[in-house]
Amino acid sequence: MAAEKYEYGIDFDAIDAIDIHTHVEVDCHGHNAYDDELVAATRTYFRMGDAGAATVDDLAEHYRQRNAAAVVFTIDAETATGHPPNSVEDLIAGCVRHHDVLIPFGTVDPLGDRAAARVEEQVALGVRGFKFHPSVQAFEPNDRRYYPIYEAIAAAGVPALFHTGQTGLGSGLPGGHGIKMRYSDPVLLDDVAADFPNLTIVMAHPAVPWVDAQIAIVAHKANVYLDLSGYSPKYFPPQLVRALGRQLRTKALFGTDYPYVQLDRWRKDFAVLDLDTDVAPLIFKENALRVLGLG
Repeated sequence: MAAEKYEYGIDFDAIDAIDIHTHVEVDCHGHNAYDDELVAATRTYFRMGDAGAATVDDLAEHYRQRNAAAVVFTIDAETATGHPPNSVEDLIAGCVRHHDVLIPFGTVDPLGDRAAARVEEQVALGVRGFKFHPSVQAFEPNDRRYYPIYEAIAAAGVPALFHTGQTGLGSGLPGGHGIKMRYSDPVLLDDVAADFPNLTIVMAHPAVPWVDAQIAIVAHKANVYLDLSGYSPKYFPPQLVRALGRQLRTKALFGTDYPYVQLDRWRKDFAVLDLDTDVAPLIFKENALRVLGLG
């Protein structure tokens, strides 16, 4: 039986926000996206305690109760980590069930033989973007061997979201569990943005320790945006807060990194930032609609 294609069922006029960055940790088979040691270290880093792993159904209900939509994804890093990925087809099927609140992004292993073909297969199932984590997937985004992947994404007219900066994954483990942060330097994405001006790129997270470079690139490249996930807003670097009210007001996107950062806490801490009142609607929804090709 052919898989059902995802179509939007979200009332974008009625919702309050679009969270551009959330993780489905466990698929319908109970398989976790990461190995046990990495999962434990990540949960320690984010002080998650006994919180259950996020499934697509749990995530949908959480956001539905808060009148918010969520972009959801997993990460295929099998070649680099040796750990089989979660089923992206299962994730898409979950978004079909919850199309009133969830938006699926796809994932491909850049080091795999069929990465560009997998882009096309997932686009055919209705994904609305693609997520990459260069540090976990162990690739330099500006290496031209990966350009066919970006060509396929650009041809589909959907955005590519790249992890940037430090990562909680592997934090505190010997050697960081083999994860190398240099792959997530935003400067590498400046090359990709210049070479693919028709590809919308989202840099995920305030890119500590490269925030100044990140701000400059997002301001310079019309096709590059920044999501604000991975940190409570009270920990945003001061130069980023200033930029949100100025040159990045139309380029920044609400994102939490759920379940690692909770939506309620993020909203509460964002509300006390020193920003003009007209900035919040842009960050919480309007900029994301443009990135998703809906506004």
